[in-house]
Amino acid sequence: MKLLTYKTQDSDSRLGFIHNNMVVDMEDFGGISNFPLPNDMLELIDMGIEVIAEINNLVDDTREVDFENISYALNDVEILAPIEKPRKNIIGIGLNYTEHVAESARTLDTTGKLPQKPIIFSKPPTTVTGPNTNILLNSKLTQQLDWEVELAVVIGKKGKYVAKENALDHVFGYTVINDISARDCRREGQWIVSKGQDTFAPMGPFLVTKDEIENPHNLNLSLRLNGIEKQNSNTQFLLFNINDLIEDLSTVFTIEPGDIIATGTPAGVGAGRNPQEWMKDGDIVECYVENIGTIVNTVKEI
Repeated sequence: MKLLTYKTQDSDSRLGFIHNNMVVDMEDFGGISNFPLPNDMLELIDMGIEVIAEINNLVDDTREVDFENISYALNDVEILAPIEKPRKNIIGIGLNYTEHVAESARTLDTTGKLPQKPIIFSKPPTTVTGPNTNILLNSKLTQQLDWEVELAVVIGKKGKYVAKENALDHVFGYTVINDISARDCRREGQWIVSKGQDTFAPMGPFLVTKDEIENPHNLNLSLRLNGIEKQNSNTQFLLFNINDLIEDLSTVFTIEPGDIIATGTPAGVGAGRNPQEWMKDGDIVECYVENIGTIVNTVKEI
């Protein structure tokens, strides 16, 4: 199921899903199905992964005519970040594609050695922004604004000490994140100032439930800046795959429904180029992950 958070001219943010290229309101669908459903993505995730199969069955049993009064054309809604305000910091994974490890060593303060364990950082909830919004460039803080397309994993089941072979049982679904980074804001190896500024986690446009993605370790992902391709890779090249990450993270802290893991970016970031490239006011950046979609944002200097 392709889920989204959206709003119309007449409503605040609402939860919906895509059916026949239309946005169906989740709460209204629950009303016509006599199966109460929430109006918030986190509340839906809290219902458990199993609820998606139930909703899919209800969709199959619903006449098309019954969808008409609870649906909107995609062009008639504003798509927001799937989870507008996460309950906790987004969990970021650094240096998780081999070629990105190499390019980072050439230009940043990293060693070039392949990490033996996942490198973990975080991004505050205030970094989240949705499609077609601005990435804010504060030139008083940074002159080196960089891009990073990533597959993001949304947790759907609480877990501690999760075994690698059971890790995907804890996944609710997947979305796209652009892990915006201010390269000149790293402080003695600490990354949160570089990666934690407001709007530094564009996310969306959809949250695709795991039943729709047969293999999350074989998804193409790419990024274009002003129409020019900068990154192009596949999740099969993750150094630590999703199973590895969930096993490792859950030994450090309890993973909970609604947690978001940004799994790392491939080579092609601005910092790794010769000469280096940085985003500037007015730049348009497009992040794509196969089977999920594309999120487009514009850089705006403040």
